[in-house]
Amino acid sequence: MKPLDIERESFAIIKAELGDRTIDPEYDLLVRRVIHTTADFDYVDNLCFSEHAVLRMKEAIRKGCDVITDTTMAQSGINKKILARFGGEARCFIADPDVAAEAKERGVTRSLVSMEKAARLQKPLIFAVGNAPTALFSICDLIRAGKLSPEMVIGVPVGFVNVVEAKEELMKTAPHYIVARGRKGGSNVAAAIVNAVLYQLIEREE
Repeated sequence: MKPLDIERESFAIIKAELGDRTIDPEYDLLVRRVIHTTADFDYVDNLCFSEHAVLRMKEAIRKGCDVITDTTMAQSGINKKILARFGGEARCFIADPDVAAEAKERGVTRSLVSMEKAARLQKPLIFAVGNAPTALFSICDLIRAGKLSPEMVIGVPVGFVNVVEAKEELMKTAPHYIVARGRKGGSNVAAAIVNAVLYQLIEREE
């Protein structure tokens, strides 16, 4: 089967297995994209959205928003060609030498420092965090300090230590968010959420 045929059949299976379960139309395609990426139907209930999160994210991307990730895996998974059509770039600072040096000197994680570095960029930003809860805590601290006003924060780190707490803190602090509550998530989920919105923008154009 060709890739497009596989994807088409996968979404048909997802639709069939969802049955009569209803999803808010604004978020429907995004949720289905995450299920397609993970084969996990729990995301129907796990994904939480601030008011009109997808509509806001579309507007941010149209304005040329950059997407900041906490891992190179999430950065790699984002469709950079589509993002570039709107003037945006997928960026990750986790492997930058200055980030590593500062994290070592301060005794904190590179994820925390990389979010601080991103906050100094002079353009609108979307954050897509799929791995590090310390990245979410850093974003929350920056928001509270008035040093960051993100267009959207995608908070979907996966794991066991401080993951649930970081997501709950984000929902209390960030005015605009998409969060997978609980332990589930991952860099692939973060990228899938960004791509779901990008694909909707392209479909509208075409």
